[in-house]
Amino acid sequence: MDITTVDREGKMVLSVNGRVDTSTAPALEQAINKEIDAGKRKILLDFSGVSYISSGGLRVLLATAKKLKTPGDKFGLCSLTPEVLKVLKLAGFTSIFTIYPTEGEALLGW
Repeated sequence: MDITTVDREGKMVLSVNGRVDTSTAPALEQAINKEIDAGKRKILLDFSGVSYISSGGLRVLLATAKKLKTPGDKFGLCSLTPEVLKVLKLAGFTSIFTIYPTEGEALLGW
């Protein structure tokens, strides 16, 4: 799994490529927490390159959502592949997370 981080005027976009599973989820969590610890409170995960997400990856998403729930915070997912969207739907997570079709549409409202 590879993670590329881009600052879009204070909005952090983490583009994730590869599988988010038990072995790679800790690296994703570390990358997200690094931004939160640096005071970045608007985080968008671009999952256009993610082909698979396990329960370990879902746990990271939940933990992040819990950390970013104060007024002014933003957390969302964009560009989900059909496979990942299916897993999120089956887990009931589509009602928990804000999911955007594209990065541009997500950041437009932030």
